[in-house]
Amino acid sequence: MAIGQTTRVSLPYPSTWEIFASFGGRPTTLGTLGISAVSNGRISGTVNFRGTPIPIQGSWDERSRQITIESPYANFVGTFAYRDELTLGLRHYVLQGNVRMKPPSIRAGEVGRWTAVTNMPL
Repeated sequence: MAIGQTTRVSLPYPSTWEIFASFGGRPTTLGTLGISAVSNGRISGTVNFRGTPIPIQGSWDERSRQITIESPYANFVGTFAYRDELTLGLRHYVLQGNVRMKPPSIRAGEVGRWTAVTNMPL
């Protein structure tokens, strides 16, 4: 009987993700999330919803696969998952969770859901 191989998958960087946010159950925002660095549980990069990259900082817990991201306009909290598509030779990565808008955003105080996706070759 063969013993399966265990692969530890971590948050990929540098990486560019499509990010979607919805408030009140309605999709409202589409943009890009760029993760440029992950080091000692800290992440940095940018988020771009309106044509201008906005700096982000956050934390990444490898064991629990939890991520927190803070921008000047919102706080994102979420989890990390992945799935291999062997026939295509791709690994699909997904970040998803809750977002809370903060001043000076015109949506300050609103709470919603977010999902970010990217693919990498196996």
